[in-house]
Amino acid sequence: MKILIGYDGSDESKAAVELVRKRALILNAKVYVVTSLFGESHTSTKEIKESEKDLDHVRKLFEENSIPVETDLLVRGLSPGEDLVEFAKENEVNEIVVGVRKTSAVGKLLFGSNARYVILHAHCPVLTVK
Repeated sequence: MKILIGYDGSDESKAAVELVRKRALILNAKVYVVTSLFGESHTSTKEIKESEKDLDHVRKLFEENSIPVETDLLVRGLSPGEDLVEFAKENEVNEIVVGVRKTSAVGKLLFGSNARYVILHAHCPVLTVK
């Protein structure tokens, strides 16, 4: 079993990490924690360094529980939603977990553009966490 978490440092993605930690223990799963940054002029060196630091912290949380984990910072010129879907296909992931933010009534229906993209285009089940 392989579980992918889309991680951006938000409270919602931290909640996703905690849920996946529990699921991975039960399912004996390998976890991929992925942060996607667009790249080029849209991404600063500071953002990259902060993302690497955040991923390192999350990696340690899984390692402390003896859960196989791989962290990846993707800077491939794709939107985060596109990046997660492509990464999931490339790594034959069985489940994707993404955090969703509570926003306006319309926003609640759409989940945000990245989560919505993942839900509509992923080849595997997508679990949302708020």
